[in-house]
Amino acid sequence: MALEKPDDQTPWSQSVSDVLDWAGVSRDQGLTEDEVERRLERFGPNELREAERRHWAEVLADQFKSFIILLLAVAGIAAIGLGDIIEGVAIFAVLVINGAIGFVTEMRAISSIESLQEITEIEARVRRAGEETAIPAGDLVPGDIVILQAGDLVPADLRIVEPSKLQVDESALTGESVPVGKTSEPLDKDVPLAERENMLYKGTYVTRGAVEAVVVSTGPDTELGHISASLREAAEEETPLQEKLDDLGQKLVPFLLVVATIVLVSGWLRGQDLFLMVETAIALAIATVPEGLPIVATLVLARGMWRMADRNALVTNLASVETLGSTTIICTDKTGTLTENRMTVAEYELTNSTVGVTGTGLETGGPFDQGDQELDEPHDPVVREALEVGVLCNNASVTEQAGEMETAGDPMEVALLIAGLKGGINRNELLESMPEAREVSFDPSVKMMATYHEVNGAFKVAVKGAPETVIDASTRVVTDGDTEALSKREQEEWFRKSDRMAEDGLRVLALARKEVESTDDPPYEDLSLLGLVGFIDPPREEVRPTIQRCQDAGMRVVMVTGDHAGTARNIAHSVGLVETDDIDVIEGRQLDTPENLSQEEKDRFVNASVFARVNPENKLDLIDLHQAVGGIVAMTGDGVNDAPALKKADIGVAMGQRGTQVAQEASDMILRDDNFETIYHAVREGRTIFNNIRKFVLYLMSCNLSELLAILIAAMLGFPLPLLPLQILFLNVVTDVFPAFALGACEGSRDIMDRPPRDPAEPIMTRTRWTELGMYGILISVATIGAFVIGGSMYAGGMGTDEVVTMSFLTLAFAQLWHVFNMRELTSGIVRNEVTENAYVWGALGLSALLVIGAVYLPGVSLALSTAPIGLESWLVVLGMSLLPLGAGQVILEFRRRFGTPKWGTRLEDAFL
Repeated sequence: MALEKPDDQTPWSQSVSDVLDWAGVSRDQGLTEDEVERRLERFGPNELREAERRHWAEVLADQFKSFIILLLAVAGIAAIGLGDIIEGVAIFAVLVINGAIGFVTEMRAISSIESLQEITEIEARVRRAGEETAIPAGDLVPGDIVILQAGDLVPADLRIVEPSKLQVDESALTGESVPVGKTSEPLDKDVPLAERENMLYKGTYVTRGAVEAVVVSTGPDTELGHISASLREAAEEETPLQEKLDDLGQKLVPFLLVVATIVLVSGWLRGQDLFLMVETAIALAIATVPEGLPIVATLVLARGMWRMADRNALVTNLASVETLGSTTIICTDKTGTLTENRMTVAEYELTNSTVGVTGTGLETGGPFDQGDQELDEPHDPVVREALEVGVLCNNASVTEQAGEMETAGDPMEVALLIAGLKGGINRNELLESMPEAREVSFDPSVKMMATYHEVNGAFKVAVKGAPETVIDASTRVVTDGDTEALSKREQEEWFRKSDRMAEDGLRVLALARKEVESTDDPPYEDLSLLGLVGFIDPPREEVRPTIQRCQDAGMRVVMVTGDHAGTARNIAHSVGLVETDDIDVIEGRQLDTPENLSQEEKDRFVNASVFARVNPENKLDLIDLHQAVGGIVAMTGDGVNDAPALKKADIGVAMGQRGTQVAQEASDMILRDDNFETIYHAVREGRTIFNNIRKFVLYLMSCNLSELLAILIAAMLGFPLPLLPLQILFLNVVTDVFPAFALGACEGSRDIMDRPPRDPAEPIMTRTRWTELGMYGILISVATIGAFVIGGSMYAGGMGTDEVVTMSFLTLAFAQLWHVFNMRELTSGIVRNEVTENAYVWGALGLSALLVIGAVYLPGVSLALSTAPIGLESWLVVLGMSLLPLGAGQVILEFRRRFGTPKWGTRLEDAFL
């Protein structure tokens, strides 16, 4: 008879009795065991569908999905089909090594993420068949009567039946930075989730008081369950790097076909055997596929992941490392990311003065600013009494353990205790002189709390609460230790003061006191108003300079919070996100999907820097808006409510310390230190990685092109082949990879974060890079052919064919090794730059040089590669010709640097520094 249409219910808009009738339950008796069994079978366990863990086989398969990997696999199969077994096996060995590196790196990341997430089994206290009992939270069903008290996690979505001084921390779900009071009164049907004061939601927790409530939704039907389901619906975007590398691989296919065709036709026109030339052309195309590209790309990205992990940024997949570097928009939540997530007393608004309180968080030091004075401990009697009332009317605790402050209780009450300590007032010491005789706990219906303290045979009543209720209950006001009557006009002025403080982004409480003869006297009548106290969740110290650095790097930072507009505006100004606090704050209810907005609205929202009262759907709309205009969006978050947006964004950034498991599972990167500054360093690493990828792609492809051109020029001139296919493969796999990886380990130029983000649509190989590729390829191939020609003339003097080919092989090898120094940034100096200062480059050159020499002088290797030892005269030719491309390349770079104007510029006199 009950629970017929649970999906149509809005329990917050119904009375308690109507909800109990709908649930078919008696508050005093609860459900019977038989009814629980029926409902458990109907609704299922109170559990969320766990996010699917990436199976190791899936991670392994992902390593082989790139187009260029497919191209190499085809090349390997073709090589084996043509009888080049060694060549084919070498190509597949490269694929296996590449896959192993990527697999191990991503599995390490997955393991690290799982170690961050502690899944705990919680219990719930319920009333069933008239008896209270503790059961696993997973066994809850709609209609269960649940009993909660301070410190308990909310195990399902509940409609409050009877609250007792109840406050709940809902920050993980709504973004609200302080606990909110709760009632049982029905609300409007259309009230937003963050304002449903008669509801409790799964994943939040009780900070004060107690409550009886009825379960209205469990498992996937809870608000938390809806968010988890939306994660599966949010599309995961392919990263820009994946797109660019695949695009590059696809462009190689026609290029290789053209080169192979030219070799085939030129040989055929010279009268060579047609079948032989077909086989040679295919073998040449196979040998010149850049085998080193995927393995170096994987190594560089893996190294980037490890470097970021060392700086507390845990990246969950390889390609996301580079994507960070193209970020143009950082959408960040406020609480705990831009702020400390620690309420702090900022000021006291009293009758005779305004007193500023310095120091943030749990700092117990910091002077009080009163007028033109800075006082370590204020001596003004009104200020001291305000501090005392805040300390007395308090249930929190602050203790020092091993040099660290430990707190318990409501964040605003903790802040009042810290403010008292700054003024030299310790709660325990104060209670010795003013022992507490009675407490009237905070009641959401009256929004006040009071404590009675014995003083000289009478009782002092300390009161704090919402300004509107405390001011309304006050008939007098404290002035210089005395009191005066409080008129209606003066009450209105105090209301205006409260409003001004709230508009400045402060949370406001009012403080009052009175003296009574007995603890039976009512607490909230004829109060003497002391004043107002304003709280702020202060900005993190490092946030302001970090935001400035992000803006200098051409990235926009946008605050997206569930908090109130006034608070958002104040924090945005204080962290330097906006220049003034007179800004347009967009509220979440104004957002919609791009197709439902006018162009004027789209422009306004895309250019806005602060969004308040935002729900999960609003965040998805905002990401869509920015992505629609070509933005690469990084979204930060820690709560359950952030998870869909984290998954939808190009880069989802979750918090590791306070972040929920759902948020971490949805993200691409986890900040283990919850520090906004870590995002900046991760973006810098991403930019550096993309620049390094460009370096080694240009390096590898120009080396490969030089091999192609050397053979092509020789074929067109009617020369014998100056290189053999297996020699080319040796260079591609053995010697090219080490310098290329060393280039991928460059630290990046000093001005990399002084440039705007690159165009997300910009390919790895721009038109300028293709020009450089052709230029370098020609220089190296000409040097190789030159050595081959010189060797041929020496051959006439008695040098064998193998020695001549060895000269061209060595010239090509060393020209490619020296070519690594042509990969410096255009704004760098010749002597000191990111390449010459990279120790890996020198190590790679030394190792590769030894391998090249070994290819000539080690008997087994030289036999396989058809090389032969050469004399001193030949070595001088090799060294001289191999250095020509380096010298020419440096001259060209210096010419471009001096007479071309880089976009981001550099001083000419710094060239050789």
